[in-house]
Amino acid sequence: MKTSGLLDQLLKSGQDLLQKQQGSVTRPGNTNSSSSGGSLGDMLSGAGGPLGSLLGGAGGRGKGALATGALGMLLGSRRGRRMGGKAVTYGGLAALGMLAYKAYGNWQAQQAQQGTAAAASAPHTEPKTVDRLPPDQVEEHSRAILKALVAAAKADGHVDEQERKMIEAELAQLTDDPELQRWLETELNKPLDPVEVAAAATTPEMASEMYLASVLMVDEEQFMERAYLDELARQLKVEAGLKAELESQVRGVSA
Repeated sequence: MKTSGLLDQLLKSGQDLLQKQQGSVTRPGNTNSSSSGGSLGDMLSGAGGPLGSLLGGAGGRGKGALATGALGMLLGSRRGRRMGGKAVTYGGLAALGMLAYKAYGNWQAQQAQQGTAAAASAPHTEPKTVDRLPPDQVEEHSRAILKALVAAAKADGHVDEQERKMIEAELAQLTDDPELQRWLETELNKPLDPVEVAAAATTPEMASEMYLASVLMVDEEQFMERAYLDELARQLKVEAGLKAELESQVRGVSA
């Protein structure tokens, strides 16, 4: 499996993860019927609970279930990072590209309306987001986005060695490419460094996609994670107006 395929599986698995979460809350005999579905930490807590179901043995599980388990671990394990509604309507790599494209287009329009000298002199160019690229460039963008996704999973500082190994095991089952497996292991074991993450962005559109994926991953209400996002945006050189548009797109799919 290529990086783009692995990333697509992870992003598409959000809806299945949410359904499992809601099922754990609304099952018969459960007195907690909150429509919010509780926290992801509640869903994943305990080896005998839903986490055990997601991660307990690969036999008979399709790639969608494997991706759900891997995404669940990346989203925060038992630490209780809130998923909110981010996974409800989110659906794959193409969807991420479309959100980035829309945010970029809105930002360009705002620049033009403001009548800045730069906007007036610069030609309007169509954003080349991941959903509008040839396969070789899709792979390049996907590697950068996955790098950002893995880094964002560590933004709260609470992925310990055991959790890291569990994430590695889940991701390894999604791909039989040894080079990609080694790359993922390396990324998971790196110290969190927004400068190093941002260095993977070679175009403004790629930077936008990386930031968008990071926003989807973290709990913005947590200080450490918000601080990481702000520093990542600075290192990616995502301008304030575009940053706000990207965050707005995430809020749109979270509603």
